[in-house]
Amino acid sequence: MTPHEYCQDRAAKSGSSFYYSFLFLPPERRQAIIALYAFCREVDDVVDECNDVQVAHNKLDWWRQEIARVYAGNPSHPVGLALKDVLGHFNLPREQMLEVIDGMEMDLRQTRYLDFKALQLYCYRAASVVGLLAAEIFGYQDRQTLKYAHDLGIALQLTNIIRDVGEDARRGRIYLPIEDLQRFKVPASQILEGHGGDNFRALMEFQAERARQFYEQAFQHLPAVDRKAQRPGLVMAAIYRTLLDEIARDGFQVLDRRTSLTPVRKIWIAGSTWVRA
Repeated sequence: MTPHEYCQDRAAKSGSSFYYSFLFLPPERRQAIIALYAFCREVDDVVDECNDVQVAHNKLDWWRQEIARVYAGNPSHPVGLALKDVLGHFNLPREQMLEVIDGMEMDLRQTRYLDFKALQLYCYRAASVVGLLAAEIFGYQDRQTLKYAHDLGIALQLTNIIRDVGEDARRGRIYLPIEDLQRFKVPASQILEGHGGDNFRALMEFQAERARQFYEQAFQHLPAVDRKAQRPGLVMAAIYRTLLDEIARDGFQVLDRRTSLTPVRKIWIAGSTWVRA
């Protein structure tokens, strides 16, 4: 298996909505974004699958060293080798690659966020930075597109947080800001114990509206000249906004289930969005 085949296999097996946004890209760009996605999956899995916090820190430090080797031209991991291959074609700043790791490491250091400003830093590192890197791969002419990529990353991450409230709670994490829990009179213990109710639904509707505002803000930033190049992001937005609508229609029953779209529906959304964009 070549490095790029490894990344392709990693992306295909993930079942992530991101994979569907890459399907219609030309080969060189598709290969690059899949390498980037595989890197994100590798470091994210360190946090999600490693029970020993110190071991997880050590593994993330190893990935920081691997990124240094990527830019020095001598990586050892299949994903590192794939990234080295695409660096000659696309501008992927080393600092941003390291910020992705910093975002994952935040999950090892804290399980609560006092306010939205604190959560926004996490969303920036975990998603907006990936959006900025992806924008470089997709291509753009107007730097205003980077504002679009930043805000779309926030919107996507907020949607993830809404979808995964119950799953995260079972891992002892609550990403919903403490100030929002207090405003809607939802104790953290209620979420950790998996209890919903009217106040919880009102809290989640507030979170969903915040995500919708970031989607709209992102679209307003996207210049017409770059709309075609940035179609993969628009595909992601369409899939995730549909997911958000489904969660809302179900009454935000996210504490005991994980709402998802079928692969067929994702492909249909991806294809129709690609044609319209």
